[in-house]
Amino acid sequence: MPSSQRRFFFLIALIGGLAIFSSTLSKTPVLPLFALSLRATPAEIGWIVMASTIPGILISYPAGALSDYLGQRRLLLASLIIFATAPFLYLLVETARQLMAVRFYHGFATAIFGTVASAAIATRYTTDRAARLSTYSSVTIVGRSVAPFLGGTLISLASFGAVYVACAIAGVLALAAGLLLRDNEPVPKTRLALPHFRASLVIVLRDRGIMLVSGVEAAQYLVFGAIEAFLAVYAASLGIPAWQIGVILGVQLVSIVFAKPLMGRVSDRVGRRRVILPGLLIGAASVALMPHAHGVIGLSGLSLVFGLGFATVTSSTSALVADLTRDGRYGSSMGVLRTVMDVGQSIGPVLTGFMVGVAGYGSAFTLLAAILVAAALLLALLLRDA
Repeated sequence: MPSSQRRFFFLIALIGGLAIFSSTLSKTPVLPLFALSLRATPAEIGWIVMASTIPGILISYPAGALSDYLGQRRLLLASLIIFATAPFLYLLVETARQLMAVRFYHGFATAIFGTVASAAIATRYTTDRAARLSTYSSVTIVGRSVAPFLGGTLISLASFGAVYVACAIAGVLALAAGLLLRDNEPVPKTRLALPHFRASLVIVLRDRGIMLVSGVEAAQYLVFGAIEAFLAVYAASLGIPAWQIGVILGVQLVSIVFAKPLMGRVSDRVGRRRVILPGLLIGAASVALMPHAHGVIGLSGLSLVFGLGFATVTSSTSALVADLTRDGRYGSSMGVLRTVMDVGQSIGPVLTGFMVGVAGYGSAFTLLAAILVAAALLLALLLRDA
C-alpha cells in the first residue's frame, strides 16, 4: 500500500476519534444535567437531545453530494470548524432555548463529517474496503466510550464549563489534524448546478440495492438506538444497581470495538451476504431473549451478543453500498445511507417508548427482534436476485 494511503487513513482515524470524542463529551452525561441546571422542563430536554439529530436528516445527502463535486477535504474541514467552535458556544448558554440552538448547530458537524469521512475511505480503498471502514468506526467508538467517563469525572470534580473546555480542546486538535489532510482525488471540473445535484440524488434513490441496504442499516440502528435507550431502563426496573447497568452496556461497547475490524476483514474475504445476514439474526435472537433475562449476568451476556451482531452487520453495510455505487458517486451514496440511518435511529427510542408504555418490555423487544428478522429477509431477496 502506498505511504500516502497509510498516512491518509491514520489521519482520518485520528481526526474521527478526536471529533467523535468531543461530540460525545458534549452530551453524555453532561447534556441532560446541564439542561436541568437551566431549569429546562422534561419536554424541553427531549427537544434539546433531539436537536442534534435533525441536521443528520437534513444535511447528510447534500454534504455527500457536494463532496463528489467540491472534493472531500473541503467538506471535512467545514465540519471540523464546527467541531472546534461549537464547544465555546456552550460556555455562553444561559437558557434552555439557547442550549437547543447550540445543539442544532453542533449536529451539523457529525452529519457532515460522518458522511464525507465514510465516502473518502470508500473512495480510496477497494480491496480492503470493509476492513478500513470498520477499523475507522471502531476508533470513533473508542472515543465515544471514553467520553462519558471523563465527562462524569469533570462534572464531579469541576463544573459543566470544564467539560466544554475539554470538548473545545479535542475539537481544535481535530481541526489542526484536518489541516494536514491532502485531497488527492480528482474533483470534477463541471459546475455544480441544481439539476446535477438532483440528478445524483435520483440516480441513487432509484438504485434498489443501495436503498434496500440503507433500509437494513436503518433497521439495525433503529434497534441499536432503542436498546441504547431502554436496556438500562429495563435493568433498573429489575432493581439492578447503576454500576452493574454500566457493566451491561459497557460489554456491548467493548464487543463492538473489537468485533468490527475483524468482521470487516471477514466480509472482504467471504462476501457481504455471509456476514450481514447472520449478524441480523444474531441481533434479533439476543433482543428477543432480553425480556426473559432477570439478572446482570444474563443481560450482560445478551448485551455482548447483541454488540457482536451489530458489529457484524455494520462492518459490511457501508462497504456494500460502496460496492453498489456507480460512476464514483460515493458521497451521494453515503449521504443517502446516513440519512436513512439517522431516520431509523431517531424512530427507535420513540417507537420503543410507546410500545413499553402500551404493552410492556416483552412486546417491545419482540417487535425490535421482528424488525431485524424482516431486514434479513429483505436483504436475502436482494442478494439472491443479484
